[in-house]
Amino acid sequence: MKICFATNNQKKIEEVKAALGSEIEIVSLEMIGCTAELPETGDTLAFNAFQKASYVKDHFGVDCFADDTGLEVDALGGEPGVYSGRYAGEPRSDQRNIDKLLSSLAGVPKIERTARFRTVIALLLDGEKYQFEGIVEGEILEERSGTGGFGYDPVFKPKGFSRSFAELSMAEKNEISHRGIAVRALIDFLKKR
Repeated sequence: MKICFATNNQKKIEEVKAALGSEIEIVSLEMIGCTAELPETGDTLAFNAFQKASYVKDHFGVDCFADDTGLEVDALGGEPGVYSGRYAGEPRSDQRNIDKLLSSLAGVPKIERTARFRTVIALLLDGEKYQFEGIVEGEILEERSGTGGFGYDPVFKPKGFSRSFAELSMAEKNEISHRGIAVRALIDFLKKR
């Protein structure tokens, strides 16, 4: 099976390809000729994921899936949530987003720095819509740790681990991550078709 992953984020594509193995061939936006910035104007992860997938289906006529991910920090009332990628404004910057997050949590004790990553995957396949979700609980560190991954990975430590997402190998991260959980649900669904 060949399907488009509606993202321009090469790190996400690498993560998903590693999780999928050879089961399904992932086609990138670049491979289908899509160079546009996909719309993300909703106030929920699911809305944004379906909006991106629908854009690709409507403009390029290919079956596809898209994801949207948010970091929800309890001490910040669930922020940055759906606005995680643009938390520090435009243009998007992982470093500025982390700086703003750490600044917002300055003085918050470790026990109150609980957070979770939530991913929603929207799949448009054969004229039908499907949704898959993955959540991983953890905490926000007081400073960056590790150089791998992307986004908030250097400051997110998953529950039960002593290392940040940025310190885990891709295989380790895929095993427990929000995106890995959602992708496995997607794979299980596609294998049963």
